[in-house]
Amino acid sequence: MNRFLIEVPHEEEGIACTLAVKILLETGSHFLSHADWGCLDGVHKGWVTVEAETKEQARQMLPTAYRHSAVIVKLNKFSLEEVDEIIKHHKS
Repeated sequence: MNRFLIEVPHEEEGIACTLAVKILLETGSHFLSHADWGCLDGVHKGWVTVEAETKEQARQMLPTAYRHSAVIVKLNKFSLEEVDEIIKHHKS
């Protein structure tokens, strides 16, 4: 299973923030109801990390109103050994 970071932007008006939070909370999805929000710091976006097979499956987890504007990024981790191998490969 892959992990994806989903960024959900919304308008800056206070009511838009409140509605975005409400809509995600009302989905009942564990992933969406645990979103982090930047609104109180002037960044009108929410972030969620989900597990899915594909980006499209991750997008389908969102309420319809936010699917088009969401930015979805597949996440990965690197071990120190992998990084050392990449560096070694680029030096040759």
